[in-house]
Order: sequence, then structure tokens, then C-alpha cells
Amino acid sequence: MDIRPDAPFRFDCGAEMAGITVAYQTYGTLNAAKSNAILLCHGLTGDQYLVGPHPVTGKPGWWEDLVGPGKLYDTDRYFLIVSNVIGGCLGSSGPKSINPATQKPYGIDFPVITIADMVRAQVLLIDALGIDKLFCVIGGSMGGMLALEWAARYPTRLYACAPICTAARHSAQNIAFHEIGRQAIMTDVGWSEGRYLDAGTFPVKGLAVARMTAHVTYLSQAGLQEKFGRRLQNKKEIGFGFDIDFQVESYLRHQGQTFTERFDPNSYLYITRAMDYFDLEADHAKPLSQIFRDTPVRFCVVSFSSDWLFPTAESRIIVRALNAAAANVSFTEVETDTGHDAFLLDEPAFHATLKGFLDGAARAWGQL
Repeated sequence: MDIRPDAPFRFDCGAEMAGITVAYQTYGTLNAAKSNAILLCHGLTGDQYLVGPHPVTGKPGWWEDLVGPGKLYDTDRYFLIVSNVIGGCLGSSGPKSINPATQKPYGIDFPVITIADMVRAQVLLIDALGIDKLFCVIGGSMGGMLALEWAARYPTRLYACAPICTAARHSAQNIAFHEIGRQAIMTDVGWSEGRYLDAGTFPVKGLAVARMTAHVTYLSQAGLQEKFGRRLQNKKEIGFGFDIDFQVESYLRHQGQTFTERFDPNSYLYITRAMDYFDLEADHAKPLSQIFRDTPVRFCVVSFSSDWLFPTAESRIIVRALNAAAANVSFTEVETDTGHDAFLLDEPAFHATLKGFLDGAARAWGQL
């Protein structure tokens, strides 16, 4: 959807655009009262394709098992909205978009974005859909940051909020991993100073290394050990060289290679930077408990026991602040060995938690 608000879209960095494009998908039917809408916010490399087949990869969508009639996100009951964040590469305004001033892709000239910029673009989308108040905003990882930003800045525009495996600010460790990924891309000669679309090049190796590094953080030590151990890849003895010896090496190279076939390197730079800049207290210039003081939003915070990217301690900071603000909040730490990616996987305890929260919130709101 091309959105041209009355005033130019102003980014936190100070840049402005006359209009933006927000690519989105919906699932289910908006009821007559427009009160059954759930906004689902995707993670760093996710997109608007909640259920498959994905138009680029052909694989199922990122929450395929949870969406449909009678499922957790019951499309007979809820109207699901998923938008590709601005800065992304699946249709929303981003570095691949054409700069009207040059008639070439923006590339590295696209404005540096923030989580708040992403949310402001989503607000314009929700306005354009004619929805005054969302039933719930749900997101995992970076999507959880968007959910928190929604609740902090627009508390009257949503009834409930479920930030999953996320944090109120990005940690130094996570910024460090992102910087490794960005440097891998930017030091690849194929990056061409960010103008690879004009130059006819592509930082394949850099983007693959960035993905491999990040992918390790999405898993857990126990999960990796259980899945791969020290098993060799199609051989009985180590090779005394630097070709693939271990199955885990083959797995990571596959993850890196397939990522280069579906994601834009500059989008990776922009979106990781937006996560790095996210600091709810700094952005609002007040403590978390004050940000959420008198909030009418009902919260469900979820973490995973083996998540070392966004450990449970980060979720407890959010919960303590919400408790201090006398907010309506529930919290669950799900026991699992699957690490950060647990929010994308078949985790019955996690799904039961979300279902209980949504059912309870729906009864309390009474407007579905």
C-alpha cells in the first residue's frame, strides 16, 4: 500500500519522504465493529508472509502451524495483519526502493531507520485500513520491540500486547554480533560501497557470513549439541584441511547460502541498526515504569529458558517495570532447549500460554 500522509513521513534521523510504501498481508476477516484485528510483528529477517508458500523461497510462512481455522490464531475469529517493516526488502520502502530524485535504488542513501519509524509506518497502515483500535499486537524478537513501542507510544490504539523473547533495549552483546554481521557485508568487495544494485555486484560471501554468525545466536548450545554433536559430514575421518568436516559446518553454510537468495544486504544493515538503536527508556526519556504508568494495555510477556540472545533476565526487567506501573501483566518462561528460535517452532507450552492470554483478553474486552 502506498501511503501519502498529509505531512511528509519524518524519520527519527531527521530525513523526510513525501510518502512510503508498506507491504502487508491479511488473514481472516475484519468484523463489522473492526474490533478483532491482531497485528503480528515479524523478526529481523521475517516478512509479511505468515503462511506459505513464500513467493521467494517457496517454503511455508514463518508461523504456518499457528494460523488457520481453529488454530492459535483462529482466522475464523481474528483478522491478522502482518506488514513488512520499512527498511525491509519484501515490498515496503527500503534501500531497494527507487529514489525519485535519481531514478535509481536508494541503496545506502536510504534514511537510517529506527523501531519507532517502523511502528509509525504500521500506524499509517492501520489507519488506512480504518481500524481505530487493535485487539492485540504480538511480536517475537525484533517484533517484540515493535510490540513494546506500540504499547509505549500508542496505548489507546491497542487492547493487549504480547512481547515475546525480546528486550526494552538492545544489549551490548547483541550490538556486537550485529556489528560482526555488518562488517562481513561491508568489507565484501561485492558490496560496492552499498551500490551493488547499480554496480551489478552482490556481497554473497559477506551476507552469508553475517547470516551464519547470527544463526548461531538463534540456537542454544544444548540444541546444537543434540542436533549435530561432533558428527562428520559424509565422511568417516577428519580431512586435515578447511573444507567441511563437521555436520554443523555444512548446516551453517547452507543457512548462509539460502539467506543470500532471499534477503537484501543493505536491508540487513538498516534493520540490525534499528535494533541496535532501540532503547525504550532513552527514547522516551523516562524509566520503563513511568513509560507504562496508567497504561490500559494488558500484557503477556514470554521468554525461553535457553535463549541467550534475549535471555529471561531481559523479560524480567520489562515485567518488573510493568508491575511497578500497576499494569495488567502475566509472565511465562518456557522451558526449552531450542533457544531464541523457539518462538518460531512447535513449542506447546508457549502456544498454550498465548492461547490462554488471547482467550482471556477476548473475554475481558467482550468486543470480538
